[in-house]
Parts: sequence; structure tokens; C-alpha cells
Amino acid sequence: MPPVLQIIDLKDSQATRSYLTKQTLRSWLLTTDHKRVGLLYLYTIIVFFAVAASAAAVMRLNLLTPRGDLVQAETYNKLFTMHGVLMVWFFLIPSIPSVLGNFLLPLMLGARDLAFPKLNLLSWYIFVFGGGIALYALLIGGVDTGWTFYTPYSSTYSNSHVALMAAGVFVAGFSSILTGLNFIVTTHKLRAPGLTWFRLRLFVWSLYATSVILVLATPVLAMTLTLMALERIWKVGVFDPALGGDPLLFQHLFWFYSHPAVYIMILPGMGVVSELIAAFSRKRVFGYTFVAFSSLAIALLGFLVWGHHMFVSSQSVFAGVIFSFLSFLVAIPSAIKVFNWTATLYRGSISLDTPMLYAIGFIGLFTIGGMTGLFLATLAVDVHVHDTYFVIAHFHYIMVGGMVMAFMGGLHFWWPKISGRMYPELLGKMTAIVTFLGFNLTFFPQFILGYLGMPRRYHAYPEQFQVYNVLSTAGASILGLGYVLPLCYLIWSCCYGKPAGNNPWGAKGFEWETTSPPPSENFEKPPVQTEEAYAYPVPSSEPITE
Repeated sequence: MPPVLQIIDLKDSQATRSYLTKQTLRSWLLTTDHKRVGLLYLYTIIVFFAVAASAAAVMRLNLLTPRGDLVQAETYNKLFTMHGVLMVWFFLIPSIPSVLGNFLLPLMLGARDLAFPKLNLLSWYIFVFGGGIALYALLIGGVDTGWTFYTPYSSTYSNSHVALMAAGVFVAGFSSILTGLNFIVTTHKLRAPGLTWFRLRLFVWSLYATSVILVLATPVLAMTLTLMALERIWKVGVFDPALGGDPLLFQHLFWFYSHPAVYIMILPGMGVVSELIAAFSRKRVFGYTFVAFSSLAIALLGFLVWGHHMFVSSQSVFAGVIFSFLSFLVAIPSAIKVFNWTATLYRGSISLDTPMLYAIGFIGLFTIGGMTGLFLATLAVDVHVHDTYFVIAHFHYIMVGGMVMAFMGGLHFWWPKISGRMYPELLGKMTAIVTFLGFNLTFFPQFILGYLGMPRRYHAYPEQFQVYNVLSTAGASILGLGYVLPLCYLIWSCCYGKPAGNNPWGAKGFEWETTSPPPSENFEKPPVQTEEAYAYPVPSSEPITE
């Protein structure tokens, strides 16, 4: 018996429970188990998502009426800043890499843990610290600059807590860098015997490409926010023309990071969808090599297209043409993925389970988002729809319709492995459909609003736009239901769900060869890879060629 329990009256169940609770909490807060760290990230991002979604709900309610009767313009500015900052940096960027990536990467590689377990735990503490600074900035008055922190307003004229919010984002960036570094080293050094590069799962390829972006791009954001803070606090002239600075320099630096950041959000989602398509069509992903290299191509080309955010910011026409061409070019590797997923489905033994419904929803919504991105990459069209709700709709079709659908699909797919329990399948299917319908009702009317000329970030608008805003707000309420339901039934499943077994989906991969949930060491014996990735049996009537 532990020494502490010897002096506790075991009849005192309350004292015993208190001691055990403290011991359990300590084991979680000091854990170096990658699976627990992934779950710590999951609990944390749920909090940030809830706060950011609450801000979005208030904004949508405010837009029910043309005059914006619910909140004042200044409050509305702070709401969309809160929504943007928390959603982008504290939910969308860390959700799949830090949650699913942390939990699954060592399992998929046949490793006992990540290369640097203590560094992995430190990355979570840094993330929480940065998020705490951001939440504190919101609690003491908020920020009114928008999530892009455009200068010189943010560096000189805003009376809100810009420097504090920027400090929160700055600190959280170190968490991203450490996670990316850990994933890169783990992928290079800790692969199981026989697991060559072209036997890796496509989710691993996507995490690797994402990690390269995290390590290379995030320092640029850190430097940009530092320069903005220096100008704001000590009046060092960098971006403010009144101090001898150049405001366009901030946009160049910010978007040099922030456009690759779009792929930090969406690339892991693409990897998740590749896993779901293969598992629920019982086929190897068509054109595996092309899909793998397309992730690296997206990561590379993502660094070359930042200027398409600045078509109307007085950059030269020649630069605009070059960035337009490169923006069309980056669509090619994304299209490769969509076409190859579709080809994988062809003549597959398709099971429309909950994760597969999310994957199909991802393909539909991401395709709409990608196609409308080509509109924004076209110089003449972008001049018309720049800074309108067309941009809002496009961005959310990629990020929410794409990344969040993929995250939900991946969470449902690996939930039996995480918890050891199954969730109610019928309720899961209904939720996936509700989410898909609610999303389209929320954001598709915004394409029309943007084309008609309604600018984004306004708390009031002309009366002729009201019907589309009412539709969008109604869709947001349905979409909110689609996000709340999984939280309820996944928690329920932990206590009352049917035991899942090691491989409830009959899927391929090392993670399905260990127990559910996995033991702390992941595998009783180190696994060995003896076959290609996604080696599902090929029906005798179907040729093996691609």
C-alpha cells in the first residue's frame, strides 16, 4: 500500500477518491505518452472552439437585421477578431496535427512514442500558455483589429489590447514549431522495420508535409508580430508611414506565413480523407505515389502564392499576374487528390459508415471551396469580390467545410481506438448529414452576398441583403447542432458504448493491430511491415493495374 494511503482511513471514501483524483491529475499533467498528450490537446481545443463558435453565433444573430441591433459596431469588431484568432490559431491549425497526429503518428509508424516525448508535452504547455494570454486579452476588453492585425491600425491607432493578443499568438507559434520538428524527426528515425517511404500511410505523408510548413513558416509570423509590437510599444518605424514605415511590408510578411498556414490546416485533413476513402472502399488509394507527392507539392507551392491576397493593394500588375498564375498552379496537386479519391471509390466495396459520410462531405465542400478559389485567383474577378462575403464563404468552405469535416471524420474513425468503445452509428450518420446541410445553408448564400457587393466585417448592411443573411443565420443554428451532437454521444460512448475490439472497421495499419485503447508502450512486440500500404484484397474480377 502506498505510504500516503496508510495514513488515510480507507473507510473514508471521499478522502480516498480525492487522493486518487490528485494522483490521476498528476499523471496526466506530467505524462510523456503521446496518446495522452493528443487527448490533452483535444480537451483544450474544444474550449477554444466553444468560445470562438459563441462569438460567431452572436455575429450571426446580429446580422439577422440590417441595422445590427444586437451589438454595437465596436463590439462586433471585437467579436469577429475573437472568432478569427481563436479559430485559426487555437483550433484549425492544431486540431488534426496536434490531436490526431499526436495520437496516431507513432502508432502508424510502429513506434513506442514520438522522438522527443518531453518536448511533446512542453509543446502542449506552451500552447495552453499562449491560449491563456489570448483569452486574457479578450476578458479585459478584447481586440478590434481582425485576426490579420493589419497595420498601421493595429500598430498605432487601435485602443484595444493588440500587443497582448499578438503575444498569445506568438507564444502558441512555438508549440507549432516543436510539434512539427518532433513529427519530422519521428518520421525519419522511428519507422518500423520494412516501413519504407512508399509504404507509409498517406496520413503520415500529409503530417510530414504539414510539419515542414510549420517549421519553415511559423518563424516568419513570429518576426512579423514582434515588429508590430515594437512599433506599437516603442514607436519603432516599420509599418506606419507616419513613422517612416511601409504598411504593405506587413501584408507581405503576414501572408507569406498565412497562406501556407491554410495548408497547415487542410493538408492533414486531406490525409485523413485518404485513410477514410481507402478503409471504407476496401481499396488501395488510386495513384498512391501521386497523392503522396501532391502533399509535398502543395507544401512547396504554398510558399509562392501569398501575393494573391494583395491584388488590390497597389502591388504591380506584373506581380499580380505572376501570383495569379501560381495560384492556379497550386490547384493542380489538390485536384490530383480529389480525382484520385474519386477513382478509388470506383468499383470499391463502399460502406457508408459515419466516417465515410464525413469524407464524402469533405470532397463535395472542398471542391466547391477550391473552385471558388480559382475565381479569387483571377485578377479581374478578385477586384470585384475582394473584401466581400464571397471571400468569407470561400475561406469557410475550405477551412470549416474541409478541415472540420475531415477532423470529425477522423475522430469518428479512430474513436473506437481512442476510447475502446463504439458510438451510436445511426446518430453519427444523422449528425454527418445535418452538418453537411447546415454548412451549405450557412455559407452558400454568402457567395451570393459577396457577388452582390456586401462587404465583410460590417455589423450593418442594406436591407436588400437581409434574406440571404437570414438564411445564413438559420443554417448556422443547424450547423451548431451538428457540432454539439458528437460532443454528447462521444462522451456517452465512453461509459455506455459497445466494446469496439481491436479493429471494428477491418482497416489496414499498425494502429489496428494493437488493443483499443492502446497500451502505454503501443505494441507488445515491435511490428514489422511486410506489405504495401492499404493492401486490401483485390476482387478477382478487377485488375490490379491503376
